[in-house]
Amino acid sequence: MLVFAIRRLFQAIPILLGVSLVVFGLVHIVPGNPIDMLMPPEASPEVIAQMKAAFGFDKPLYVQYFLWLFRAMQGDFGLSVFNATPVIGQLMVALSNTFILAILGASLGFALGITFGLTAALYHGRWPDKFFSALATMGVSLPHYWCAIVLVLAFAVLNDFLPAQGMGDDSLPLYQRLDHLVLPVITLSLIPMGVIGRLVRATVLEILGQDFVGALRAKGLPSWPVIRHVCKNAAPPVLAIMGLQFGYLLGGSILVETVFNWPGSGNLLNLAIYRRDIPVLQATILVLASFFVMLNLLVDIAQAAIDPRIRR
Repeated sequence: MLVFAIRRLFQAIPILLGVSLVVFGLVHIVPGNPIDMLMPPEASPEVIAQMKAAFGFDKPLYVQYFLWLFRAMQGDFGLSVFNATPVIGQLMVALSNTFILAILGASLGFALGITFGLTAALYHGRWPDKFFSALATMGVSLPHYWCAIVLVLAFAVLNDFLPAQGMGDDSLPLYQRLDHLVLPVITLSLIPMGVIGRLVRATVLEILGQDFVGALRAKGLPSWPVIRHVCKNAAPPVLAIMGLQFGYLLGGSILVETVFNWPGSGNLLNLAIYRRDIPVLQATILVLASFFVMLNLLVDIAQAAIDPRIRR
């Protein structure tokens, strides 16, 4: 098991290097320079040149890449072009806020998805199967941003039950601001709930039709031990999709965070794109992509721990 984990870790290193190269290259494909956008029209060429040198935009791209990668490996992403504050400080605050939403949204979505999918499979062809399958299909089909807008209209505008935006008063502890989490967490949980529910249903139905399940029942084993064996065999593919879905929640919540004005990494990324703040943009994308790669690594190790056949 340890050899498998070390091998997968070494395989992740070139992937992370490739991700850094793609992130750096794509950001610099856009024509223009952020310094030119920030400087007033009457600024002299000498002042503009000094600003470009201060942020490193005067060097060739390959030199900029290696310098940026070397500093990024040490946790130094430079200064924001927009407000000249350290990027790492902005990023850590935004990531902590995004993790709050992602963890709660994933926990709710995974719990509902596993429950709905398992219930639908065990009652295949009956009304629980049709009801929970319809819920899962709706969760997959409805766009995040549309659900966010509908929830805001229903529970914050038409009925003043829950706050529509923001995190509340920062001076209060998080447990006293839970009402601000309800709507965005429900919105983020819909797609994981639908994806996991459909996958669990299909996987459990496939396993229930295998010979070993019939043998367990023929031996007179009660229903719950049989279901436990079925769940263990269904776990590896479900774990893989759960890891992917959690990564999507970290990087794909930009529209939800914009609708709810949640100060997370998605909102920070949106502002960086609007401001053409290249250091913030690069750091945010790189960190989110790195989290995604590391999540896949952890999921592979967890799958191998559950199913020894994967280690071969």
